[in-house]
Amino acid sequence: MTRDLDERLNQILPKIISDDFLTGKGLGNEISFWIFDYLPEDELSVRKHLDFLMSQISKQRPALRVAHVNLFDLLIDYLKDRNYLGKAIELQTAKGNEALLKALAAPLQGKNIAKFLASQHPPQDLDLMLMSGVGSAYPLLRTHNLLNNLHPIMGETPLVLFYPGIYDGQSLSLFGQIKQDNYYRAFKLVP
Repeated sequence: MTRDLDERLNQILPKIISDDFLTGKGLGNEISFWIFDYLPEDELSVRKHLDFLMSQISKQRPALRVAHVNLFDLLIDYLKDRNYLGKAIELQTAKGNEALLKALAAPLQGKNIAKFLASQHPPQDLDLMLMSGVGSAYPLLRTHNLLNNLHPIMGETPLVLFYPGIYDGQSLSLFGQIKQDNYYRAFKLVP
């Protein structure tokens, strides 16, 4: 782990368990969406740190209700729930990736996944949601689309997205190479 990444990761825990963060103090009327961006090659270090965060949150703030959602796992659960997973695997095997992406485009729209996420992890029952797995879920799910659809669902529950790419405060660039639509409603968790 690079020193810079290590320093940034070490700033996360005290920030996300603080009362100011959890209550959205200082945000005005803005939604409490946060992005921790990092270099794609640091994915394994970030995953390991997420495990550390979950263990430390439960020790330092045991009453805090926190969910860690891996987007790829969420997509698999969604496809299973809708009885699409077996069909999707068969389609991919028979016709390839492009046919699969085309067939799943409508079912995996951001609004559908946002509703499913809320049914699995009701935001009103949480104090904090951590989200990862963005790179694994691509190209099945576009991050900006999901975030836009989560705005009306999350309420005042803070959401922290761990993003393997670049977030400049106005747009997302997955892996630092794939430009997505502008998204300017989140704050950088750690500069």
